[in-house]
Amino acid sequence: MAIPANAAASLSFPVINMEKLETEERGAAMGVIGDACENWGFFEVPLPPTHIEFSSAGISHELMDEVERVSKAHYAACWEQQFKEFAARTLEAGEKGADVKDVDWESTFFVRHLPSSNLADLPNLDHHYRQVMKEFASEIEKLAEKVLDLLCENLGLELGYLKRAFAGSRGPTFGTKVSSYPPCPRPDLVDGLRAHTDAGGVILLFQDDQVSGLQLLKDGAWVDVSPMRHAIVVNIGDQLEVITNGRYKSVMHRVLTRPDGNRMSLASFYNPGADAVIFPAPALVEELSEEEAERAGSAVYPRFVFEDYMNLYLRHKFESKEPRFEAMKADAAPIATA
Repeated sequence: MAIPANAAASLSFPVINMEKLETEERGAAMGVIGDACENWGFFEVPLPPTHIEFSSAGISHELMDEVERVSKAHYAACWEQQFKEFAARTLEAGEKGADVKDVDWESTFFVRHLPSSNLADLPNLDHHYRQVMKEFASEIEKLAEKVLDLLCENLGLELGYLKRAFAGSRGPTFGTKVSSYPPCPRPDLVDGLRAHTDAGGVILLFQDDQVSGLQLLKDGAWVDVSPMRHAIVVNIGDQLEVITNGRYKSVMHRVLTRPDGNRMSLASFYNPGADAVIFPAPALVEELSEEEAERAGSAVYPRFVFEDYMNLYLRHKFESKEPRFEAMKADAAPIATA
């Protein structure tokens, strides 16, 4: 049975005014963040035009506008014709009755930032675009780490716990997927990006403020993540669900195709290092009630190496996350408690 669209549209999508973290309203703002992570898996952060302590990472409106400009120009110059050829083949197959639901209507490339950058190796990027992306990556990395510390505070974990949990031997992995979702004359045939949860840690999305399409699954209904200018959408990945022992949730989300408008998206993934060992934070396992602990065997989620999870995820990305967690439990070592 098809999942209804916007059946939960009356719910208020969480928008966090980070400036309130520096006022007497901090407690209320932290409460909204906690509720968003536990019940939505997503929240949106409008970025102020002026400096505040929280956003000392300082993703300025000017930088965001330039990232958007050069990304759209790069697609038009380097990828648009190639995509049109793919689109023609896909539509022809779909209109002849072939199943194209396993195809994504998107044009993408990936910029790796950590542990080492691939910016210098990517073809067709001019010097200015490389410099803009380097500056953007630096600021979005700082913002991701600020967000992780806010989550630590909300969870009652010591500051820095999540960053250390991601570190592995070489630090976190961090990169940006630059995507375009061009107009599609047959939105009924193909999605922009099929429904999935994100495998990693925390994802910071800079999306087009003119062309919508992103939806998340909430209480059995698809809910729009409406575009907002100069804002970052934050969402929880599978690894944070594991580390929080299920208190925070990664949720299914997708991108719809549109008959007009070319949606731009830059999704920055702040993930564990390849050899990082991921397991529920002991403090969050210990806070389970006796009944919950007995039913779950103390820890609901497994212990595993992030690279092993990613190898499984790449084969089963567009499927439910629960079988992936179960598969990682099969040969899991006991959960560390210290």
